[in-house]
Amino acid sequence: MYIAQGKQGKIGLWKYFPIPLIFIGIMGLQFLFVVVMNIDMTALMEQEIIKKGKNRFFAENMLFMAVFMAALLFWVKFVHKQSILSLTTSRKKIDWGRIFFIFGLMSSFIIISTLAVYFLYPDTYQINFEPEPFLILTLIAVLLVPIQTSFEEYLFRGYLMQGVGIATKSKLIALLFTSILFGVMHISNPEVGKIGPIIMVYYIGTGLFLGIITLMDEGLELALGFHAANNLVTVLLVTADWTALQTDSIFIDVSDPSSGYEILFPVLIIFPLFLFILSKKYKWTNWKDKLLGTVN
Repeated sequence: MYIAQGKQGKIGLWKYFPIPLIFIGIMGLQFLFVVVMNIDMTALMEQEIIKKGKNRFFAENMLFMAVFMAALLFWVKFVHKQSILSLTTSRKKIDWGRIFFIFGLMSSFIIISTLAVYFLYPDTYQINFEPEPFLILTLIAVLLVPIQTSFEEYLFRGYLMQGVGIATKSKLIALLFTSILFGVMHISNPEVGKIGPIIMVYYIGTGLFLGIITLMDEGLELALGFHAANNLVTVLLVTADWTALQTDSIFIDVSDPSSGYEILFPVLIIFPLFLFILSKKYKWTNWKDKLLGTVN
């Protein structure tokens, strides 16, 4: 039902290409440039941060996504002639309760797990809190991070999920395509170079989890809330000098990055646990049709 809502307005499958191609093309060119020129992304980011400061560097990255968010919504509304509501949910109105519920659930998990690591393994994190930079970071993050995460959700779990589903008439293909593409989009992140290709399991697994809750819940609300909590709370709470989002957060992770259980734990344990909680709360049924069925 949610995917089929993409049929509203003037479809024209060619209309689904420009925005994704431009955005993914920019990401792809950036990755190729880094590979061809053999650029150390971590060192490059360090130079930019020294020149601009962490808050300005962070804000500029978020504003880039805000521009694409505006372009995507404009394209949907005025070229596709599709309502933003139908791109968001199959319900009669956006269910903010769903957004806030999973936002609280994910935020609690991040905060509790981070504090647990800090107290159990004190050498892992170093306190980095400075009131003025942190206040500025908070203002920037609260304003811009939800826009950044919403753009990714509207693009992958909304726009492309509906477009691919309508084109192939397969919910499974739409789910797998958008999940893999979501993971590949992160391939130029410095984390990939630092930890190794195995981190792609986490990125693709996250995309798969977000796609499943979107299809099962017939709307983007849960994916929007989860993604916003994941990025917003993380940038405020903890950062590292080898991650894509370096901020004036409360903690700095000074441990050596590893490709062990930290990568697989969310995919194998946390995401299934969240699926169980959400399925019980929202009484999801008919999993086979919602995930593997045909788009009518």
